[in-house]
Amino acid sequence: MDSDPPSIVRLNIGGKKFCTTVDTLTQRDPDSMLAAMFSGRHTVCQDPDKGYIFVDRDGEHFRHILNWLRDGVIPTLKDSDYAELLREAEYYQLLGLIEGINTALNKRKDEDEFNSELTRRDIIKCIQSERVKFRGMNLSGLDLSKLDLSYVDFSHASLKGVFFSRANLQCAKFRDVDAEGSIFHNATLHACLIDCSFCGADLRSAHLQSADLTDANLEGANLEGANLKGAKLTNANLKGANLQRAYLRHVNLRETDLEGAKLDGANLLGAIR
Repeated sequence: MDSDPPSIVRLNIGGKKFCTTVDTLTQRDPDSMLAAMFSGRHTVCQDPDKGYIFVDRDGEHFRHILNWLRDGVIPTLKDSDYAELLREAEYYQLLGLIEGINTALNKRKDEDEFNSELTRRDIIKCIQSERVKFRGMNLSGLDLSKLDLSYVDFSHASLKGVFFSRANLQCAKFRDVDAEGSIFHNATLHACLIDCSFCGADLRSAHLQSADLTDANLEGANLEGANLKGAKLTNANLKGANLQRAYLRHVNLRETDLEGAKLDGANLLGAIR
């Protein structure tokens, strides 16, 4: 039987058989370990009888690696399969494939976060009724600015990137929500319950009088000019927060983490530190 032309490569990847060419393995990512293996500079483990080159790796996703080497297209996979493919791409040092997988995962994450269950119009219809609750709902990315959301229960909801600018959130409940990066600029949050993550939130000039921020995570939040008169900040995390010109008179800051916080111009008359 005639042997295969020199450019043909037979591979046994952890027991799974593949047939490809040297050009496919070396041209798309010539600096990869996989390209180096078949550059002719290295000795490979080849079965003398059947001609297969053995690589001791899981062959489950190697077809995706071959297809990427052939056409440069990132496959559409489940997150768990992406994780496994990423491990193989890292082993073979396929930097282009690694970058493509990470881009696909980040895009999927962004789409999931901003795929809100409701629209602004839906919210307006809901708040026209009594005892509004958005418990556990995904409202990420919505523009809820200037709405009257007083007494609304947002507990356990996803509020990442929501625009609450100038909204009335008096007595609203934010228990165990994720409001990372949300915008509360000039919002009214009188007597709110905020027991959750407001990391990086924009709370400039927010009205937080008598708000309960016990155990709240406000790391890196911008509270410049915010009014926190009478607010409860026991055990709150304000690491790196901007509290410049904030109103903190008679506020108990004894157990509040203020490491790296900016307090220039803050009104701390009577505050307990």
